[in-house]
Amino acid sequence: MTTTATVRADLVASAQQFYQLGWMLGTAGNLSAKNPDGSFWITASGKSKGRLTEQDFVRLSPHGQVLETPLPENRPSAETSIHQAIYDLFPEAQACYHVHSVEANLVTQFCEGDCLSLPPLEMIKGLGIWEENPHVSMPVFENYLDVPKIAQALRDRFSQSCPEVPALLIRHHGVTVWGTSPTEAHNRVEIAEYLFRYIVALG
Repeated sequence: MTTTATVRADLVASAQQFYQLGWMLGTAGNLSAKNPDGSFWITASGKSKGRLTEQDFVRLSPHGQVLETPLPENRPSAETSIHQAIYDLFPEAQACYHVHSVEANLVTQFCEGDCLSLPPLEMIKGLGIWEENPHVSMPVFENYLDVPKIAQALRDRFSQSCPEVPALLIRHHGVTVWGTSPTEAHNRVEIAEYLFRYIVALG
């Protein structure tokens, strides 16, 4: 049975692995996952992802109200509004992961307009694309210091048309993925980063 402790343990394990891979250096990036009651845990702002513990989170209501914090000084991630938007737009999403890799930033140089064409590799099945020689793209959003402005941009765009893959890029910032479980979200981060490395290597 999934418990709030299990949810945080999954997020800690992912954060530590992503830190080792260079995708969540310093305090960069943020991870969240839902609880059975619909609330969600999100990494607290300013926490080193390489040294994250189960105390370094904040539990929020779907509307962003702080419900619980293991440490009184914990504050929700600065990018909480993006996670809220994903959960509102995609009710099936149970976890939302955002990482900052070098490749995720480099590939935004290869974008045509507001999307990145993805290579038709076998690995793309990990993003739910089960087609032969698929032609799909990942949406790309502009980066703003005012993060709620990014969240509103994706609400506006995804309300009009659903993305082809459960992932998005923020230009010169990083990638965000979502899944029906923390495990699926974790796997989708790895798949997205594999595709980015391929694109960069292809030049």
